This record gives sequence, structure tokens and C-alpha cells, in this order.
Amino acid sequence: MINIKTSIFILICFMAGCTNQLHQSGRLAQNFNSDWTFHKGDVTGGEQPNFDDSGWRKLDLPHDWSIEGPFSEEWASGTGYLPAGIGWYRKSFTLPQTASGRKVFVYFDGAYNNSEIWLNGSYLGKRPNGYISLQYDLTPHIKFGDKNVLAVKVDHTRFGDSRWYTGSGIYRDVKLITTSALHIKQWGVYAVAANVTSSAATLDIETSLLNESGTAGDVTVENQLLYDGKTFGTTSQQIQIAAVADTVVRQNLAIENPRLWDIDTPHLYSLETTVKQAGEVLDKQTTPIGFRDIRFDANAGFFLNGRNLKLKGICMHHDAGGLGAAVPKDVIARRLDLLKEMGCNAIRTSHNPFSSDFLDLCDSKGFVVIDEAFDEWEESKNKWIRGWNVGEPGRDGYADAFEEWARQDLADLVLRDRNRPSVIMWSIGNEVDYPNDPYTHPILNSEANPQTWAKFRKDLPHADRQGEVARELVAIIKQYDASRPVTAGLASALMSNETGYADALDVVGYNYQEFRYAADHQKYPNRVLYGSENGMALSAWQAVAENDYILGQFLWTGFEYMGEAGRFPKRHNTSGALDLAGNKKTEFYFRQSLWSDEPMVYIGTAPSDENEDSGNLWAHKVAEPHWNWQEGETVRVKAFSNCEAVELFVNDKSLGVQNMAASPGKVLQWDVPFAAGTVRAVATTGGVEKAVDELRTAGAATRLLAESDVTKLKANKQDVAHVFVTIVDDNGIPVYSAADKITCTISGPARLLCIEDSNPENIEDYKDNTQSAYSGKLLLYLQALDTSGTATVTVSAHGLQSAAVILNVDVP
Repeated sequence: MINIKTSIFILICFMAGCTNQLHQSGRLAQNFNSDWTFHKGDVTGGEQPNFDDSGWRKLDLPHDWSIEGPFSEEWASGTGYLPAGIGWYRKSFTLPQTASGRKVFVYFDGAYNNSEIWLNGSYLGKRPNGYISLQYDLTPHIKFGDKNVLAVKVDHTRFGDSRWYTGSGIYRDVKLITTSALHIKQWGVYAVAANVTSSAATLDIETSLLNESGTAGDVTVENQLLYDGKTFGTTSQQIQIAAVADTVVRQNLAIENPRLWDIDTPHLYSLETTVKQAGEVLDKQTTPIGFRDIRFDANAGFFLNGRNLKLKGICMHHDAGGLGAAVPKDVIARRLDLLKEMGCNAIRTSHNPFSSDFLDLCDSKGFVVIDEAFDEWEESKNKWIRGWNVGEPGRDGYADAFEEWARQDLADLVLRDRNRPSVIMWSIGNEVDYPNDPYTHPILNSEANPQTWAKFRKDLPHADRQGEVARELVAIIKQYDASRPVTAGLASALMSNETGYADALDVVGYNYQEFRYAADHQKYPNRVLYGSENGMALSAWQAVAENDYILGQFLWTGFEYMGEAGRFPKRHNTSGALDLAGNKKTEFYFRQSLWSDEPMVYIGTAPSDENEDSGNLWAHKVAEPHWNWQEGETVRVKAFSNCEAVELFVNDKSLGVQNMAASPGKVLQWDVPFAAGTVRAVATTGGVEKAVDELRTAGAATRLLAESDVTKLKANKQDVAHVFVTIVDDNGIPVYSAADKITCTISGPARLLCIEDSNPENIEDYKDNTQSAYSGKLLLYLQALDTSGTATVTVSAHGLQSAAVILNVDVP
């Protein structure tokens, strides 16, 4: 069935304005997210243009159907006990007859997984990998001036195919792209900043052109570099191009006094690449450019623009709790801001390609990124179904597609992301060498691995093959980008040192193997080393901070993430320094005390007999942010700070000053008898107060407090407001123990995306308007619609005073 509103809008857009824009710019990349129809389950004939989809659900992309639930034990713990299956998407659209003769493409930033695409019943192709961006040429099958139907089948039938949550569906943005027949190829602009200093740099530019016009002629390729609207360099070259040709044009620009891209000053230029013929613009693309110099030294570590920089990194999965894998850009932006506040400067995309939105934000906010491609190669890893390390694992996964698709997937990742200043390394794998899962080697009999006590097994695949595969993958990357090193996260350096896997890498990451740093640095003096995955223990950071030759570390993890869960109903992994809603956990503050230069102090409480030393690689500190205990009970108060000293007060009575230098564990603590009121920590440096934190005893919960991070939204179906809901007492003090069920109602041009509670064992419906609070809090995600007006968000709970937030939604 034709979506009349969408078809008329696109037709008017092209005929009234966009057609002229096409002739002016040569290229139009149009957001193609709105007004799709969706059916969960398989259908016969869903690809046919005359198929009746009038009964299907209408929705906008991005969309993840798995997160809609329901949670059930019948699914896999690895992916959060959420359903998968098959889903179909269809969209009707019309292009004007005047666009005939132009090229038309559809671009998917990600669809999980095994996506198949049809236009007007004609099959365009299939892609097993759900994380790779892909583009299809619609031109041979487009009917200009008439209705077109794009159909997408997403097959996630193998629901237990991952060790963490993947999502299901077209969960990233889609674009419709139109160009001239002679145009720049997909990801066809490649710009490398070389010889970069604060006084000068060069920009080497390759432009890949594709001529499908059938006509030869002279073509001019121009490149113009701009910053803040001002031109800093131009170059122009005329070439002769054959009637049917695939051509690369090489140019360069000399830049004086470039503004350098750095983690604190992420300056971005715009490179405008224009293709002209007889004065007419055939194609034009804009590429963000950052001038920065990176260097890796086996003895001195990592250097950014000549400055030695420790990588204070985290590993991160792509989901955002109740939003699943369909994460709006505003949500990613808030998450990155929280990581910055923690002192983080580096992110490892565990363990697959992330969205373009994520990398755009890393470029603009100043994070360095390890861009990771795979979690497994030719052999499948264990995928837990009934709980982490519980029962019999599944074996479904990307390994089934690796032989046919890995080379193309890896090439496409590099082509898409190679212009990004944030990306400093390519990673070809994570723990592909995990002992006996699935690879093995006789060397395992000689030493215990930190994550497993596995010994050599003749019945499993021999690890020798890994060196060969690694060299093949490295060669593919170098073919498309030689400006960055290639790395991987090794689970067993012991094994990979024997197979050639470690030697194939430019930079070698060790997962949870700090004990190997010193010996391997001596044995392999030219090896560049870092911690590619690490626990939260102070000792893991000290192994970085106290050794110049270790580049940095990447904590497991920055945020909690769906999947990789325990027994039902545990739905998500709790290893993060921040929870699913972005609430700061104890480890956030401890890490901030180690990593951040901004003065800070945090206090939390625990039972006086609490013992943190569990021996678990992922163990977290216990210091809860509340001051509600039994009168007279002995309570342990802990403080983290990056200042010199902390003084503790209980009800304005000083309990003394402690110096951070006197605490090898970087944790100060006082055991005190509880007395209701206020406990306050004052941090000083040089005797001057620098930071204060306090906890107050909460009374009975009486009301809700609601606050939004923004007051205005654009009416674009994209902007998101985070509404933070807290249960408080009469004095506005948060009630940490409250778990009331809260209901959200909305009037006006906004929609509720989900309510996040962050409770790892709460399996309530993520997508309805009611959720139980956890630790006295909830987070609402509100998204603007496409009309202007006032949106009012009201939250209520039985026996508590309600609260409201008002948002202004304006047409952009």
C-alpha cells in the first residue's frame, strides 16, 4: 500500500526544491527514516511491490524489535533473554521524472542481521554482518515519476548468535542518496594529514570517481579546505575520463599553522570535494578533517601531537539499555560527556563496528578510538544460553560468514572510517585466542591463563592458523589505510606469541594480563604494548601509570550493557562504571579520582565489616551514596579524591583529616557510629578547599522530582530529552531505597522512547509507560515529533506527589 503522505511529500520536495538542489550540488543525501511499515515474523511475497502491507505497523527508523520484548527464559542469556526472529520492513516513495538519468542509492548504517533488500521486487543483495554499513544501487530498478517499494527482510532467527546484546532490525539510520552518473564512489574521498606540526601540515587527498554516464570527457576535481567558514587551501585538477571508468585522482594541499585536533581541542576542518564538468557541479561531498600526529613507541608509549599521552580508556558495547541498539545521537552524546567527566579519553568499540553517529561525536568531542571489527574469525566461540558459564553453550555466530564475508566487511569498515581523526588504531579481533574457546595449543600446558585454567586439547582447532589469518586481515587494512597501526585484544599472549598472531600486529593489546607486561617487554623489546581490556583494580592502572612503555588501559566497561547476563531474570551485565541510565556508580568516582584533573571528592558508605577483596577481575568497590542506617550502627565511610587531603564531618563535627598520600589503595575510610543528619567530606590541596561532597539522611518518600537536560527540542523526530526522575522526601533528599512504580504520561508533540530503571533483574516491559524505580531513580527518554508545540511530561506514583516537565518543540 502506498504511504500517500510520504510519497506526496517526497514528490513535492524533489519537484519544488530538491531538483534544483541536485543541479546545484550534484548530490542529495536525504534522511530516509520516516514512514516505514513493519511486520514481525516471516511472510511470503513481502518483497513484491503489490503486497498488501496495510495491516502492518507504521514506524520510523531506527528500530530494534528485540528490545520490545518480552523478556523470557526461552531466549539466550548472552543477548539479554530478549526475542529475535525475522522482521520485514517496507517503504513506498516516489522520485520525479526529472530525476531520470541520475544515480539513486540507499544507504544503511546498520541492520542486524542477515539483511536482504529488494526494490520493486528485484533482489539487490544480502549482508550477514549486522554491524557493517552498506549501500545498494537502486538505479536499474527505479521507476521515476511512479511509486517505488523498498522491502527489507532481516533474519535474526539464530537468536543466541552473540555473547552480548545485538538488537534486531534496521537499528541505525537509512539515507536515500542521488548523484550524477559521473560521481564520487561510496567512501571515495580519502584524506591523510601528513607531516603535521603546529606550524605546517600537508593533506594528501585521493578522490575515487566512477563514470557510468557512457560519455567520455574532461572533468575537474576541486578540493577546498575550510575552517569556521574560511578557506585555508584549494586545489584543482582537470582530467580526461573515459565513457565507463573507475578513476582515482590524487591531489595535495599545504596548510600553514593548522589548528590541531587533540582530546582537549578537537578542531575539525571541512574538506569540500567537488566534481565539475563544463562548469556544472556533478557531485560534491564534505569530509570532516582533523590535523593530528600520532606516534607509538615501544619504550615511551603513545604520543598525540608530540605529547606523551596515557590512554585512559574504556570498552563499550553499542546498546543503551531500554533503547536497545537503536540509540539516538543525543543519547550517545550524553554518554560521551559522562565519560569525559570521568577522565576518560579513549574508547574501544567492543567488539564490532559502531554507528557513524558515534564516531562523528568522538571526532567532535575529542576521544581517541580503537575501531574493532570482529569478536570471532573462522571458528565460533561459546554463546551462553542459560547464564554466563552455565550449562551448554550455543555455537551460532559470525564465524559462519567469516570465510565469505570477512575481507569485504573489514575493507568496508576501513573505507568508511579512515578519514576520522578519532580513530587511532584498527582492531582485527577480540580474544580470538581465548584458550580452548575454541583454539588450543600445547603451550597452554606450561602456564596458567588469567581468565581460564585451560590446558591443551587435541580435539579442538589448533591455534597455529591464527597467525596466518591475522596476517591476511592486516594486509587488507594496509591496502586501504596505512596511516594507522593494526591491533587486537589478546586473551592469551602466551599462545599468540607461539602462533605468529602477536607478531602480525603493529600494536599488541593484552586482556587481563598485566602480569606479563614486564617479561614480554624484555623478551619482545620492539613490541608496542597496552591493556586492551582490564578490570577496575588499582593495580591494573598502576601497571600503566608506572611503566612508560604501556600505552594505557581500557576498562571493562564504561557502561553496563544488555546481555552477557547471569541466570534468568538477570538481563544485563553490571561491569560498567556507569549503569544503563548513565547513573554514576562507585567505580565512576574512583576512576575519576585517578584520571581527572578537575578537583573532586566522593563519599559513600558500606557496612563496617565489608571486604572488597573478592579476587574477581571485575570486582567493584562498595561505597553507596546514602546516609540511612540504624542509629548507633558502625558504618564505614569511604572517600575518593584527587586532592591532597580529605576531612570528614558528621553533623558538623570533624572526624579528622586523612592524606591521600598515606593511602596506598587511594581510598580513605572512617568507621563511625551512625547518627542521622549529614556526613560531609571536604577535600583540600595546599590547605585550600577544592571540592565538597555530602550525604543526608532521607525521610519517608513523599514526592517525585523530575528534571530535563534540555528545555527545547527541534521538531525533527530525532532530538531527545533526558528526563531524570528521583523519589525524594519532604526536604528534597533522594530516597535511595525507594522502588515505587512510576507512570509517565505525555501531551503534545513528543513520544516516549522508553523508561530506563537500570535494575539488572527487572524484566518489566521496557516500552510501556510504567516502570519500577531502582535506587530511587528512573530515566525517561523523550523524542520530539515533527510538529511544533508544547510537550508536557508528567510522572506519577501511588501515594507520592507527581511532577511535570515542560518542553518546547520548535520547527528547525
